[in-house]
Amino acid sequence: MSIVGIIPARYGSTRFPGKPLADIAGKPMIQWVYERAGRSSRLDRLLVATDDARIAAAVKSFGGEALLTSAEHPSGTDRLAEAGRLLGLGDEDVVINIQGDEPQLQPIMLELLADALVRSGLCPMATLACETTDGTAFVNPNVVKVVVDDEWRALYFSRAPIPCRRNPDQAPQAFLRHLGFYAYRQGFLQLFTRLPPGRLEQLEQLEQLRALEHGHAIQVALSPVETVGVDTPEDLHMVAAQW
Repeated sequence: MSIVGIIPARYGSTRFPGKPLADIAGKPMIQWVYERAGRSSRLDRLLVATDDARIAAAVKSFGGEALLTSAEHPSGTDRLAEAGRLLGLGDEDVVINIQGDEPQLQPIMLELLADALVRSGLCPMATLACETTDGTAFVNPNVVKVVVDDEWRALYFSRAPIPCRRNPDQAPQAFLRHLGFYAYRQGFLQLFTRLPPGRLEQLEQLEQLRALEHGHAIQVALSPVETVGVDTPEDLHMVAAQW
């Protein structure tokens, strides 16, 4: 079994075209992500899967590995699945989806994620969450929340505030904020991208609900780090100011 980290990266983002190449402290964002992921002790291989020659050239210029994939993929997960096929990975190999817009990524996050999937005998995929009491984030629909069972398997993901507070006057309640990193067994990754989107997935616009709706368990690992993803130029300025 090998553990492969893949960073899906496309150039044509609607809200932020060219985002992977956006400059942070003299480096393109994709380089920060790649270099930080590369410090993880659990990855046997790391590469960027992209649809754009400019991104591939930038990755190769700093010594990274890039793989060109189709420009027709509706999601990063579909790009990930194509990369897994092109690499000829076995069904039990582990593929980690590393978000290319997470320059604050810490290697420990990938290690915890990989270990959670490897240890789990029942779950074909795993993801990360962090614990917080941020009341503003709790009610923000752009912040995805997850609730888990006693074995830290996901029960549900939602943009709504979950678990709901029956008594709103209670002190701030800890909740799990979902972080968009995933690990898959390669065989399941290929199956997942062939499954039809579920009703809840379409309502919430959360792709991971597809797995739950089709009866597949998701292991959740607790991250000690809460990162900020870059979705817009405003996010980039905020993140860059912390460098």
